[in-house]
Amino acid sequence: MSATKGTAEISGTEDLLVHIEDRIATVTLNRAAKHNAMNLAVFGALGRVFTALDGDAELRCVVLRGAGGKAFSAGADISEFESVRKGKAAAKTYAEVSGPSSQAVVSCRHPTIALIEGLCVGGGFGLAALCDLRICGESSRFGVPVKRLGLVESAEELEFQVKKYGASAMLQILLVGDLLGAAEALHYGIVNRVVPDGEVEAAAYAWAAKIAEGAPLTARWHKQFIYRLMEPAPLTEAEKDQGYDAFDTEDFQRGYKAFLAKEKPSFVGR
Repeated sequence: MSATKGTAEISGTEDLLVHIEDRIATVTLNRAAKHNAMNLAVFGALGRVFTALDGDAELRCVVLRGAGGKAFSAGADISEFESVRKGKAAAKTYAEVSGPSSQAVVSCRHPTIALIEGLCVGGGFGLAALCDLRICGESSRFGVPVKRLGLVESAEELEFQVKKYGASAMLQILLVGDLLGAAEALHYGIVNRVVPDGEVEAAAYAWAAKIAEGAPLTARWHKQFIYRLMEPAPLTEAEKDQGYDAFDTEDFQRGYKAFLAKEKPSFVGR
């Protein structure tokens, strides 16, 4: 999979599409008829795709979205629960696929943007939380109404959401169970920006383009450092030292010299 203009084929499912253009990858949940509900095959494909994208040094940003314009994702596909999540043992086996796939999204070194149109609930809410930035439309709705199913979000699934949004917000979302509108989602930090429904795509790709024009190593290091600072352990001396690695990069030389010359820098990721 290379960061050149084109489309990459996804092994194992036709329900997850990847398109790469201008060093920006778009990953699309392609199950519009089911509001982009994710089955086990989609979860598995997500892990493979984001692992591959992480390995592509030419990429600058990844945009994650749902097909059809009516839903980012309605969450896990409940219609397959009878076969793949019927009991505890089956649910744990299911998590052996979905858990590593979620980690692959978080671990992707490139900045990620969730382009959210319409519903973003359940597992879709969790997937959006794994992205670095989230942009939605004014009519978007958010929540995790699993209390209606007698289902529990595991501690592993909740960990990243609680760290990002806080315990108070997640307790309201899970215990009350009402869906939040876009304005309330913005208030809780669940999204970074709300725009008119017809402008979500343009706004997300405008941010992706801004990220892509910056120094890629700078973006990757900032992403790494910020998520590391969410962990309680104090920084090691090696981690502190890493904060100065940028000064030895070719991109730093290009960047500050272009600034002094009042020119636009051309970054190479070295």
